[in-house]
Amino acid sequence: MTTLLSSQSSGVSSLSSSLANNREKDRGHLGRRVKRVLRSKKAMTFYSSTSSNESAGTLKRTQVIDRTERTKLNESDDSLWYSAPRFCTHVDDGFLEQLTRLYRQRTKASFKVCDLCSSHVSHYPYEYEYALGHGLNREELKRNRQFQGNFFVRNFNENPTIEAEDQTFDMVSMCVSIQYMQRGEELFKEIFRVLKPGGVVIISYSNRMFYEKALSVWRDGTGYSRTQLVKSYFQNVSGFTEPEVITEVLPDGVEDEKNVFVKMMKTFMKRASSDPFYAVVSYRNFKRIEE
Repeated sequence: MTTLLSSQSSGVSSLSSSLANNREKDRGHLGRRVKRVLRSKKAMTFYSSTSSNESAGTLKRTQVIDRTERTKLNESDDSLWYSAPRFCTHVDDGFLEQLTRLYRQRTKASFKVCDLCSSHVSHYPYEYEYALGHGLNREELKRNRQFQGNFFVRNFNENPTIEAEDQTFDMVSMCVSIQYMQRGEELFKEIFRVLKPGGVVIISYSNRMFYEKALSVWRDGTGYSRTQLVKSYFQNVSGFTEPEVITEVLPDGVEDEKNVFVKMMKTFMKRASSDPFYAVVSYRNFKRIEE
C-alpha cells in the first residue's frame, strides 16, 4: 500500500512538473507571437500611412479619354492660332453674372488665386491678395487688372504645367476653356499640386466653343456628357473631393424654388434666352468651413 501511494504521488508530481513546463513553453510561444504581431502591426500602420501620402495627387488612370476623342478639326499650333488678341467675352452677361456670383460665394478677398486659360478679364468679384494669370495671348493678359503683371503664357496641350510652387493657391479657376485641353489628366494633377489643402477648383463652361479647336469628345457631346467628362478629370486624381455640379447660381438670400415643375420651367426659360451655365467644383482633400 505504501509503495502504491508513493508511486501515485510520484506520478502526480511528475504530471504537475510537466504541466508547468508546458505552461512556460506556451507563455514563451505566446510572447514571441505577440511581439511578431506588434511588429507586424507597426509595419502595416507605417506602410498604410506612407501609401496614403504617396497616393494623394496621383492619377488613377493615365487616360480618361482615348486618343481619337482628343482630336481637333484644326490641328494647327494653338499658340499660333490664338496669336491675335481677342478683347471680347465668349459668353453672355447672364452666364458671367452667375460665374461672378459663384466666385463670391466660394472665395474670400484674402485668397491667393490662379486663373487658367484667362484673357483680359477674369470676372472675379474681388481684388484678391494675389492673382496669377495664364493664357495664350500676352496682350490680353497684360490688360487684365487682376494679375498686375503676374502671368505666364503657355500652351497646355504641349506643356501642362503651372508656374507656381506646391500648395500656393486657395482657388484655381478656368472659364470656358476646358473643351480645348487635350492633356486634361495631367493638367488636373498639376492643379491639385498647386492647390492648398481645402482649396477650391471652379471649372465653368457653356455650349459655346471655337468648334474647330474643341476636342471631338466635346464637339460630339451633350451638356450631360461634357459634365461627366469634367467630373472624371477630378475623380481621376486621388485627393479631390467628389465633384459638385452647378447649373444655376442664385443671388445671395434668394431661396431655391421648392416646386420641382416650376423650377424646371424657370430653368428651361432661362436656358432658352441665354447661354447655359455649367460649373464643376471640387476641393483638395476637404471643403473648408468658412467662419
